[in-house]
Amino acid sequence: MAASSATAPPGIAVCAIGDIHGCLSQLDTLLERIDAMVDETHLQLVFLGDYVDRGADSAGVIDRLIGVEERKPETVFLRGNHESMFLDFLDDPPSIAAVFLTNGGEETLRSYGCMIGRARNSQALAEDALARIPDRHLAFLRATTYSVRFGDYFFCHAGVRPGVPLYKQSPEHLMWIRNRFLDSDEDFGAVVVHGHTPSPKPVIRPNRIGIDTGAVFGGPLTAVILEGEKRRFARV
Repeated sequence: MAASSATAPPGIAVCAIGDIHGCLSQLDTLLERIDAMVDETHLQLVFLGDYVDRGADSAGVIDRLIGVEERKPETVFLRGNHESMFLDFLDDPPSIAAVFLTNGGEETLRSYGCMIGRARNSQALAEDALARIPDRHLAFLRATTYSVRFGDYFFCHAGVRPGVPLYKQSPEHLMWIRNRFLDSDEDFGAVVVHGHTPSPKPVIRPNRIGIDTGAVFGGPLTAVILEGEKRRFARV
């Protein structure tokens, strides 16, 4: 399936939004841009994951996404590797605290009011975080899923493992894979729309479309809008 011949389901515009990483103001501006470009009654939103870490307002981003879900319950929220690390830290802090905290987790915890320097150890820090994080934020994070398909497009956070059917892809690969997927010219059976690996502009290949444009690193936040055979991008 080549990107140039892929089609979205009739009657809807599928809009995928790339890695947000706590960049709330860019998210708000991008959502306004999308509203101006697409009739909301035909809009199917798909968020590709990595809502938290590194940026200044992960808590604000999650709150905003919950608001989107309340207005549009059909919205799909995929799980990125950073949501996975966040949840793993809250569930079993000693196993992943060092990795989580050094990959933007400190910024996430600070956005919830956690005092990083005052915690004696990872367990105490996780307990402090759980006391501060709203229940609805935890419920939102735990309800995220790993992939979804609309028409000729398959959406996930990181990519897929070549040689494995889409319906057999593991959560680990859907959230974490990089070079083996990025370097592949395999026909995956659908065009994979993904984030996870930042680039200065959207990456369009015959078998994939990458839309992580590094918002948290000073780049734009990007969405791709797929409507029939048409493909448009919004960047802010």
